Amino acid sequence: MAEHILESIHLFLPEIALTATLCIAIVADLILKERNQNVAYIVLAGFAVTFIFVFRQIGLQESIFSDMVAVDPFAIFFKIVLLLSGVFIVFFSIKCRELDANKRRIGEYYMLITAMMLGMFLMAGATNLLLMYLALELTSIASYILAGYTKRALDSAEASLKYVIYGAVSSGMLIYGVSILYGITGATDIYTINAFLQTGNYSSLALMTAGILIIAGFGYKVTVVPFHFWSPDVYEGAPITITAFLAVASKAAGFAMMIRFFKVSFIDSALITTAGVWDIVAGFEWNIILAVIAVLTMTLGNLVAIWQNNIKRMLAYSSIAHAGYILMGLVVLTDQGISSMMIYFVMYLFMNFGAFYVAMLIANKLNTEDIEDYRGLGYRAPLMCVAMTVFLIALTGIPPTAGFIAKFYLFAAVISAGWYGLVLIAAINTVISLFYYVRVFRNMFLVEPKGDTSPVEFSLSSKLIVFALLIPTLFLGIYFKHLVDFAQSSVKMFGF
Repeated sequence: MAEHILESIHLFLPEIALTATLCIAIVADLILKERNQNVAYIVLAGFAVTFIFVFRQIGLQESIFSDMVAVDPFAIFFKIVLLLSGVFIVFFSIKCRELDANKRRIGEYYMLITAMMLGMFLMAGATNLLLMYLALELTSIASYILAGYTKRALDSAEASLKYVIYGAVSSGMLIYGVSILYGITGATDIYTINAFLQTGNYSSLALMTAGILIIAGFGYKVTVVPFHFWSPDVYEGAPITITAFLAVASKAAGFAMMIRFFKVSFIDSALITTAGVWDIVAGFEWNIILAVIAVLTMTLGNLVAIWQNNIKRMLAYSSIAHAGYILMGLVVLTDQGISSMMIYFVMYLFMNFGAFYVAMLIANKLNTEDIEDYRGLGYRAPLMCVAMTVFLIALTGIPPTAGFIAKFYLFAAVISAGWYGLVLIAAINTVISLFYYVRVFRNMFLVEPKGDTSPVEFSLSSKLIVFALLIPTLFLGIYFKHLVDFAQSSVKMFGF
């Protein structure tokens, strides 16, 4: 037992590094006082150390702490995505003027970012339902506070309150579903649950009830319909840095946990074929339920986004629509479908962060998030507006951007599984999304500026961050082989 614990601790070093970073950030915030903005650089250093430990685990396929956590290629892939997201968010936060009014508490802000990162790491590797729930709660509680960080702004306080209320309801549904599943199987680790379900000795009604409740709990985290109601108000009221973090990193961690739960719990490993992946729960069409949710999510997200005037709120509904696209990979649940979801997340990280970051820089200069105030901005800040146009084109899925490759692999996986109608609906939704994306760059370039027409200048560091997001968005639309290979090799999970 002692040997197993020591080996588990050795393989748990990335999470230990994040915990140490959190503790050091707390002490540094107390010591630095008026210079606590430097906590950001401590957190960045902690993320760098964590990345070294994660990188050293590439190729491992182990289970630690008595099947509580998996250290496998699947978890490692998502941890890299999460760390990359965290680094960008810290750099965004250094430049964000929304946070300036709370400089005395900025150390707390970076501590909560680190706590949220730790929770998402656990979500990516958790193989026990109780740890999944605890990891989700750690992530959620930190995000509740971050959503209301600028508490003097009424919309921020409202965002945090709504987030807490919806989060509490979804957490209750998730833990109730877990308790029912435990009552059916007598286990909380997903490997034992899988072995029990293969016997067929269970109540289909009880399993269906537990599955639907668990889907509701996960669905809240990944913002799929009808569990999305919290996201538009929270995304609009939260600081734009946290909005971007929730839209990318939190969604990625939620999907990682959801994929592992369904693939390990509900699949007969002897029947992993294009048509038979769900055969372990034959008699109840889980994939049909997920397909309906995917259609509703992408359709509602795109249709409602058309009517939004606030850029953050528009990108919030866009994020909901993209959750619908990504969910299509889970419908088929083949290795091809899962790898396409992983490819999508990497592409989505760069293009979505890029859109949010440019929106933040413009809000810093113009003190507005209204799309109508972007009129003629292309003449005043051509570089930033061209970058924003590229990011929006990528989010639409138009070549030669990363967004096109992301949708190409995702649609190809769904077509190969025979879900032609689902791909058709997704393609129609892609066309619909053009309407609200085009509106932004139409205002920037096809409308004459009114009032102040002086150039809008941005710092060199701001431009460098934009290029750090813009170059991968374009490069991955042309050369993507290594990313595809990495994603396809990272589908492997411990036990499968």
